[in-house]
Amino acid sequence: MLLTSFSHAIKASIQITGSKSESNRLLILQQLYPNLAIENLSNSDDTQLLEKALRSSEGEVNIGHAGTAMRFLTAYFAATPGKELVLTGSGRMKDRPIKILVEALKTLGATIDYIEKEGFPPLKITGRDLTISYVEIDGNVSSQYISALLLIGGRLKNGLQLKFIGKVTSVPYIKMTLSLLDQIGIENSWEGDTISVKSTTKIVQKTVTVESDWSSASYYFSYAALAKGSEITLSSYKKNSLQGDAVLVDIYKKLGIETTFSEGQIHLKQQDVSADFVLKLDLKSAPDIAQTIVVTCFGMGISCDLTGLHTLKIKETDRLVALKTEIEKLGGTVHITENSLVLEKSSTIKSKIGIDTYQDHRMAMAFAPLATKVAIRINEANVVSKSYPTFWIDYAKVSANS
Repeated sequence: MLLTSFSHAIKASIQITGSKSESNRLLILQQLYPNLAIENLSNSDDTQLLEKALRSSEGEVNIGHAGTAMRFLTAYFAATPGKELVLTGSGRMKDRPIKILVEALKTLGATIDYIEKEGFPPLKITGRDLTISYVEIDGNVSSQYISALLLIGGRLKNGLQLKFIGKVTSVPYIKMTLSLLDQIGIENSWEGDTISVKSTTKIVQKTVTVESDWSSASYYFSYAALAKGSEITLSSYKKNSLQGDAVLVDIYKKLGIETTFSEGQIHLKQQDVSADFVLKLDLKSAPDIAQTIVVTCFGMGISCDLTGLHTLKIKETDRLVALKTEIEKLGGTVHITENSLVLEKSSTIKSKIGIDTYQDHRMAMAFAPLATKVAIRINEANVVSKSYPTFWIDYAKVSANS
């Protein structure tokens, strides 16, 4: 898809779908506690795949590229007595490690076997009652492993005690899971290095409304930062969000974006800012917005130094390598390690370059705002459906000269 360059100030109002992270957690909880109702559910591919998998009676469930679904379903099916199936995914999914979660579930009494490669999907799962309540897990792992365990904790006969070994990363996503447990009435506590979830067989009737997705909002922060004089309104958001990516408000303030909250909306207003500084951030608690931030800085001619990015190497693609490759095609210079990225300050952006997306939705959406500077081609643009199916429809509203 060729995005024609536009340089006008953006004046737009966008309604963004419910958070994929919240939606997927709530769908697992709804399956465990059927009198839970959900409003403003995400319309992303990942959420739809998870819904379909939860309804499936087939002997094999294929969740494609949906990493969250793979982790959450592994735990859910393992703790569902009488459920026997093979859980598989795309070629890339078969290269994404899951051993840490599987070993934790086995410690709790689960029966899970690897069908192909040790430590990776596909998995043969035989569901059963899990009666062991204590498990230890490395704190420096994907929060999805931890959340997968916490979500089923209330349905374990003796509850769950999860002890962390070492420092915990991705704390906001763990707190999101615990907050959702609180909202539906499942007692839990986090004291020191241990999280406890009380065994809960049923809850009272409850309706939870999903906040709109902050990761998806990040692209509009980027548009606003790159297009002088822009004002963008996004719905529906809360000032006290459960989502770690809400840190965008503080980060983009450094990039010239003033954010105000009003009646469930956020209003973004662009203000001039000097490009003569290095944006230094530790993104261990919000790695999904790293691509957006790097591209914004590149477009603004600002250098950035980002750390805490170790989980990006096992996403839909190796996002660190992908960022380096694509930005250098555009004329930038990027240095990466296993957990960091440094973008050098650059004053030129090559036009009409084709950006490869590597089956990664965030690569497509993160690079789209560069159309405020140059014409750019996004290859395999439909990959956005994984998390934000209407992205290109909303892009048309942003790029229109209002």
